Amino acid sequence: MEQPVRSEPDGFLLRFLYRCAAGRCLLKLLCARPLSRLAGDFLDSPASRPLIGLFIRRFDISMDEYEAQEYRCFNDFFCRKIRAGRRPVDLQAKALIAPCDGLLSAYRIRQGTVIPVKQSRYTVKDLLGSDAVYRDYEDGICLVFRLCVHHYHRYCYIDTGVKGKNHAIPGKLHTVRPIALEAFPVFIENSREYTVIRTENFGRVIQMEVGAMLVGRIANNDPGRKNVRRGEEKGKFLYGGSTVIVLLKKDAARLPERFFRATQAGMEVPVKLGERIGTSFYK
Repeated sequence: MEQPVRSEPDGFLLRFLYRCAAGRCLLKLLCARPLSRLAGDFLDSPASRPLIGLFIRRFDISMDEYEAQEYRCFNDFFCRKIRAGRRPVDLQAKALIAPCDGLLSAYRIRQGTVIPVKQSRYTVKDLLGSDAVYRDYEDGICLVFRLCVHHYHRYCYIDTGVKGKNHAIPGKLHTVRPIALEAFPVFIENSREYTVIRTENFGRVIQMEVGAMLVGRIANNDPGRKNVRRGEEKGKFLYGGSTVIVLLKKDAARLPERFFRATQAGMEVPVKLGERIGTSFYK
């Protein structure tokens, strides 16, 4: 497992968008659904293909890791599929695996726990949009896997089990008075989708995907299916960078303390899909 890395500080653009009146006006425009749809349509079109080579060079992506194919558009490239065997999944029953490539932050869930997700901050209750569901995970663990644009953008189920229905929560743009900005710069409620999975080794787990602020889109596979298997592809993100969140109930899993210490220190731990990050409390 790689060493923790410092979480990226807000850049000039984010500070401008969130911390001044002119920036907040521009933010509303950028998050308008027509503009987001227009950007998505372009990235889905053959006209976006010239961006692929630029992206590969900019982020120094090794294409040897991925299946060889012709890409019709940029989004086909962005959610490219990795070659067989490049992301081995730990299939031992007690293993808690990472559902995706990304940068991991780990939180113990307490009332009022605030979690940064894609330029916004949420309590766990806000993420779920439901008091009843949230209460089941009090004193549990919240794992946040942040995907950067150069990461592999497909994700898998963390364990074998029975999946409930998908709950989609559309994104919203909130107006926040400047006085509130000092504590929580919450302007964007990102679109997200979650399901409760009754797993074989970790009890009832919530697995959630969060879209990016602008054109990030969630594409889950077979939303109506019930029986799922550990390591099986759950879905993919289209362009925009994204986040996968896993909520575990109290005493469902043990994680090394270094994950929590790194998060408290403002660090994130690089992980890869299928990699063991903890163990089942039940095994």
